[in-house]
Formats: sequence, structure tokens, C-alpha cells
Amino acid sequence: MFPSKEIVERVRIKYPAGTRVELLEMDDFQAPPIGTKGTVTGVDDTASIMVKWDNGSRLNVVYGIDHIRKL
Repeated sequence: MFPSKEIVERVRIKYPAGTRVELLEMDDFQAPPIGTKGTVTGVDDTASIMVKWDNGSRLNVVYGIDHIRKL
């Protein structure tokens, strides 16, 4: 089930492009190490946060599953 348009908009406001973040938890075997920092490039229509991780990864932060914090 996809998040509502209101949730997507809230995530976009909280994490605008250019926001620096740190990975706290990601449920993916290819996830960057916990503590990896990155820069938000956008938020898609499922409220997943698109991040360019400093280690070169581009895995999205999945809304409601993965966890990051703003720096």
C-alpha cells in the first residue's frame, strides 16, 4: 500500500533536495554501512527518499521501513 499524497508532501518538505542525511537502518543486503552519509536528491511518489550516498550508492530510503536522520 502506498502512502497518501499528504504523507508524500510532508516527506518532501522535511527532506528537500540538498539535505544531508545519515543512514540509521536499511533493510537491503546491498545497503551502505550504518552511519554512511549522503545528500538527498529528491522524494518519489511513494515517499521514498532518493539519496546519493557518499560511498557512491544510490539506494533509496524506503518510507516506513528504512531510517535516516537529518544532519
